Amino acid sequence: MLDEDIYWKMIDNSLNSTDNQTEQEAFLINKIEELTPKEIIGFRLRTDKLLYDTYNSKMWCAAYIMNGGSSDDLFEYFRNWIISRGKDAYYKAKANPDTLISQKENNEDGLFEFESFWYVALEAFSKKTGKDLNDFIDHENFKTAEGNYPKFEFDWDEENPQSMKRLCPQLFEYFWIED
Repeated sequence: MLDEDIYWKMIDNSLNSTDNQTEQEAFLINKIEELTPKEIIGFRLRTDKLLYDTYNSKMWCAAYIMNGGSSDDLFEYFRNWIISRGKDAYYKAKANPDTLISQKENNEDGLFEFESFWYVALEAFSKKTGKDLNDFIDHENFKTAEGNYPKFEFDWDEENPQSMKRLCPQLFEYFWIED
């Protein structure tokens, strides 16, 4: 994996140099392309590890509240969005997803997601080498890859809004719309 300090410095630079996700994506692809092919693979592996580390019920509750629902895919894109917000936002949210209330203004198209963030390393690797980055990852032995996410039981229920409010009271108060 790419050194975590280098990784977060690239994310922070992208935030400080851009105004929206499209610009951030382009900025990151260009900066990641400057890395060696091995480091580019490491960027993707680091992203996958950060995604793995936030795959839990409470984070999914935050995604559900903030986006008015959350499928498996949207939950993935939500966690990519959290990473794209920088080290401080990521680690605060990892410890307590309710802290994402501080990011309430940082959405596009009404959703808190950033699908294309997940692909910046793949795009940079392809531009640099003409090859598919996935061909260079041992997916069977990479323990924090998407297919190896931990199993968990939901400790909230979409049919019971109070269970969501208990886990993420600030997010619930700000985002939840009763039917």
